[in-house]
Amino acid sequence: MSDDAAIRREPAWHSHDDEPDPVAVGFVLELARAVHMYGESAQRLEDLLEAMSHRLGLQGAQCFSTPTSIMASFGPLGRQRTHMLRVRPGEVNLGKLAEVERIAMDVAHGDLSPKDGTSALAGLAHTGPPYGRVLTMLAFGIASGAACQFLGGGAREIAAAAVLGLGLGIFSMVTQLQPRVARVYEPLAAFLVSGAAVILAHLTMPFALLTATLGGLIVLIPGLTLTTALAELATRHLASGTARLSGAFITFLGIAFGVALGNRVGAALFGPVPVVEPQLLPGWATLVALIAAPLCFTIILRAEPRDAPWIVAAGALGVQGGRLGAEALGVELGAFVGAFVVALASVAYERLRHRPAAVVLVPGILMLVPGSVGFRSLTSLLERQALAGVETAFSTILTAIALVSGLLIAGVLAPERRVRDILAAESRRP
Repeated sequence: MSDDAAIRREPAWHSHDDEPDPVAVGFVLELARAVHMYGESAQRLEDLLEAMSHRLGLQGAQCFSTPTSIMASFGPLGRQRTHMLRVRPGEVNLGKLAEVERIAMDVAHGDLSPKDGTSALAGLAHTGPPYGRVLTMLAFGIASGAACQFLGGGAREIAAAAVLGLGLGIFSMVTQLQPRVARVYEPLAAFLVSGAAVILAHLTMPFALLTATLGGLIVLIPGLTLTTALAELATRHLASGTARLSGAFITFLGIAFGVALGNRVGAALFGPVPVVEPQLLPGWATLVALIAAPLCFTIILRAEPRDAPWIVAAGALGVQGGRLGAEALGVELGAFVGAFVVALASVAYERLRHRPAAVVLVPGILMLVPGSVGFRSLTSLLERQALAGVETAFSTILTAIALVSGLLIAGVLAPERRVRDILAAESRRP
């Protein structure tokens, strides 16, 4: 059967009147909630929902997503029924995101009915994390140490960043049991990490304080949110992109304020920390960091263990591509090359493994995002170094735009196949 014939063929659960099938609508709404909860962008969420609605025979389906709400309308234009879901921005969970899309494909192919698909999504929401708390906390520490190496830290800075990152992981686990703390989580965590960095510098050998602090906070820096926001703005998802960009800016401000306050309090209690230049490590340290960081992001982002080799390969290719591009074309265009390479690697993963490209794309982009540059810009402004702060902020914006451009151009040359596969899925009666 041709793709056109498959698309025209009416699914078994198609409603034969103008009223949308409530079971199919319920599945699409729960699919929207799940995909949003596990960290999908507005563009991909809306494309997925509209393709699934078309597959289920829901006429006139229109979807609109923002970081805090989802609206979906079904039915003929004159008699549409509109539903609104109030949602909260969720943490990226790549394992569950892949499972959600597997359920969506099973419904599109007819292997699951919409009712069974809704039940499967509800069951998925109650499954526990794939990794234990101890392993997750260790991943925070190792990722911070690896990030510090990328930021130019030496052995002392890497060790300090690993300790600070481990402390941040412990704090993150504790605050999950205290919902009220979530409202001030970023500034409070930044305050504690920066204060602890000052104490470490006095109790141990001095180290480059800002480099170690930034490495310890790297998991908090919203560089991925900034990149996603610019991508949404570039693809004309203006409401979601603007809201996400505002959220990233507020998070940056909260982290910068917490770091400034922690440094001031620490210096007042223990005295100023001597200025120290990092002693760079040999080249093998970069290779270790290129392997350790993606593995830790696999755990932190809750991807499945079988995806770890692909995530490591894509992350290493992206970083090396970015460095070669930076040497030949400059820092900003180097980010373009890195993002382009990561996007192509994620599409190759999708087509070979028949799993969402985001599983590889998100950790790979995390290795490239300009969040640390944005943080340095805000700290410069807080220290009244206006010229340096504005220059660094401009560099942050250019780097983020270069990343987004790399992703969009790669998407034109090698598009993801998820939506097309749903539309072309041959419906089979159970």
